Amino acid sequence: MTEPWQKSATELLQLIKTKDISAVEATQSVLDRLAVVNPTLNAVVTEMPDEALATAAAVDEAIARGENPGLLGGVPVTIKVNVDHAGHTNTNGLKLQKNNVTDTDNPVVANLKKAGAVIVGRTNTPAFSMRWFTRNTLHGHTRNPHNPDITPGGSSGGAASAVASGIGPIGHGSDIAGSIRYPAYACGIHGIRPSLGRIPAMNPSSPDRHIGGQITSVQGPLARTVEDLELSLQAMSARDVRDPWWAPVPLDLGTFNKKVALCVNPDDLQVASEVTDALQDAAGRLTDAGWQVTNTPCPALREPAELQILLWMSEARRNGFEIFEKENDPDANFVFGEFERNNPSPDLDGFLDLLHSRSRLTREWLAFLDEYPVVMTPVSAELPFRDNEDVESSEAFARIIESQMPQIGLPFMGIPGLTVTTGIHNRTHVGVQLIASRYREDILFAAGKDITDRGEPTRPVTPDFT
Repeated sequence: MTEPWQKSATELLQLIKTKDISAVEATQSVLDRLAVVNPTLNAVVTEMPDEALATAAAVDEAIARGENPGLLGGVPVTIKVNVDHAGHTNTNGLKLQKNNVTDTDNPVVANLKKAGAVIVGRTNTPAFSMRWFTRNTLHGHTRNPHNPDITPGGSSGGAASAVASGIGPIGHGSDIAGSIRYPAYACGIHGIRPSLGRIPAMNPSSPDRHIGGQITSVQGPLARTVEDLELSLQAMSARDVRDPWWAPVPLDLGTFNKKVALCVNPDDLQVASEVTDALQDAAGRLTDAGWQVTNTPCPALREPAELQILLWMSEARRNGFEIFEKENDPDANFVFGEFERNNPSPDLDGFLDLLHSRSRLTREWLAFLDEYPVVMTPVSAELPFRDNEDVESSEAFARIIESQMPQIGLPFMGIPGLTVTTGIHNRTHVGVQLIASRYREDILFAAGKDITDRGEPTRPVTPDFT
């Protein structure tokens, strides 16, 4: 018999609903698991056992009274440490924010609480949440539970490591350039970057972000099953008027044609053979499930990726680089130095042209997605990178930026993307990225389920290193 920490959220909900186990028992099982694996992984940097057990007890009491405990009633989850969470520090991986205790929940946290989720801890992120690796001078280094030699991904590396090792079936993450999709890829789980406006979010403790962050950064879930992604997206998407970008769009928008555009080498991206094999494998599974798969080029991803980076750098310059000097995180210093050196600052006209291009690029993508409701691309051109490889040299950094182009480009258009894990090569996972039109996460879930239903189930892993 499997332990509660090994089960999916969907399975736990059924067991709690039928009183086969209590929410307290499910939570204690995950807390016990955390105590076993987290000292090795450093995925969770703020543990919350007392709060978690109190929330779980309230769920059990609600069930005993015959009340609905919520969409995620009794399910243990984790929250990334870069969002406001009342009574806890929003550090964003920074020593400068180590005492930043917030008194109001970010809408995504508030929605998870309203859904009855049991928050067991807060997960690590790199300094400024700005790498595909997870290490900072405040909280330390997060490890990949499958293989300590490769990155757990970033910036939601703590969330992915936690979910992959059984510290809750669902992890909250955020994504501005792959920060959900890449950790899911690296840790062998699934993760969705929703459409802009699907999940409300804002940090009450901070000023509003500039326009780039507003239109490209989203919140979303990571999980070991696609069904759990669907469930948690529903919970996170509840109305909150504090986010002016939130849109009241139904989660199911009806029928669609089961057509897939397979784009193995977007914009002539050079892709590793293992990644190509994963794409062909996933295409075969979709064909078996009745999808029509066509090999075809997709619209541009390189241009939006380049514009996305210019947008970041414009905002970083606007905010002032002195914050990086004050924090003095070696990894962040190197990464921002590389971005600064390779991306000259646009003038006002250049910045306006950058935003002007977004309409054209989005229009091209939406037209293509009208013909092919799903586009399948690499998540990355390579298998997950050697841990902290990006700060080894300028050459390594440039190669990694090129490899990540399919992730960086997508947020510029505000459209959703789903990482689906498909297999493993010598303790290194591989997967695919699925893309759909705005607010068509339902299509992504349908395709994702058809892929995962024809593969091996994703189960929690116990690290075999110390």
